[in-house]
Formats: sequence, C-alpha cells, structure tokens
Amino acid sequence: MIRVLLADDETLMRAGIRLILENDPGITVVAEASDGNQAVELARKHDVDVALLDIRMPGGDGLKAAEQIARTAHVVMLTTFGEDSYVAQALKVGATGFLLKDTPPQDLINAVRKAAGGEPILAPQITKRLIERHLTTPDHATSARRKIEALTETERTVLELVGEGLSNTEIGERLYLATGTVKAHISRILPKLEVTNRVQAAIVAHEAGLTRS
Repeated sequence: MIRVLLADDETLMRAGIRLILENDPGITVVAEASDGNQAVELARKHDVDVALLDIRMPGGDGLKAAEQIARTAHVVMLTTFGEDSYVAQALKVGATGFLLKDTPPQDLINAVRKAAGGEPILAPQITKRLIERHLTTPDHATSARRKIEALTETERTVLELVGEGLSNTEIGERLYLATGTVKAHISRILPKLEVTNRVQAAIVAHEAGLTRS
C-alpha cells in the first residue's frame, strides 16, 4: 500500500485528488495539510511514501516543505504554474516529480505509483531543457565529472540511461539485466553521486556530459 500525504491550501482540490487516488486499491491518503509547515509535521508523523505538495501555500511554501520531506519520502510537486523556473526549483530541493493540477486522473495515479518506486515524473526532454536553462554551470559540470569518476563502467552506463529518462525495466531490457539488478546498481550510484533520487542523478549525468545531446 502506497501511503500518500496531500498538501494544498484549497480544501476542494485536496478532496478531488484524494477521491482520484483512493480509486486505486493500492493507494491510501494518510494525511492532508493546508500549508507547508503542517505538511512537514504530518510527513514526519505518518511515515508517508509519497508527498503531493502544492508549490504556493501559506505558512511555509511547498518548496520549503519539499526540501525537508524529500529526506524521508518521494515528493511530487503539484501546481497550476507550468513555468520552467518552478520545476527547476522543485528539482533542486529534491523533488522526484512535477505535475500540473489538471493532470488526467489515471496519469495522476500512475505518477504516484512511479514516484513511490523512485522513478522521475518528468519527460526526458523537459529535464534536459531545465538543466540547460537553470541548473548547469561550469562549476556544476566540473563537480559532476568528478563524481562519476567513482562509478564502475556498468554504473556509468546505467547512469547514462537514467539521464535519458529510461525506467528500470527499460534499462534492464537495453542492458540485458534483471530489473532487480538495475535497482541494485542505482542504489549504489546515488550515494556515489551524493544525491538522493534518480532525478538528481539524471541531472548529474547531463552535467557530466554522459547523455546524448
């Protein structure tokens, strides 16, 4: 069962999202918050797997809450604002995904399931555009190249495919590896890169020049 926290200052929005998610028997909404500070407190209390956070909320916004919650749960940002700058900020603080509030119901359910598995909720081309516009600097590129030196040849190949936006299953098919083996490689890659999730790992791959242009 995937345990979800909802945080949005609009009661009707929370109710609608809860109704959508709980149509899936494998998902349960264990807590709701109306502001960022409350979201942080409830995430600690309820041992959530995925937190869906609105970016703009009173009492500490969603980005500030995401930075704290991402240490223990997968965070997906929900917003009506589609500008790249919000997505970039969300990724920087450790969010694993970004969705607009008008996301179709089944896509929202699928996104929560992917997030619970640590998979990114961003199209590869969007991730690359964000990195190029907002995240990459010469200093970041140098740091990224230094970090990937610690990877084995196989780990570098896996990281390249993570940077291309492939899922664990797709990576396994490409490299003729079991999905569990891919997960094991990624679990070793993350600490070597000093990151906490695969979106951040993808950023490192792009910054280091591993991915195709």
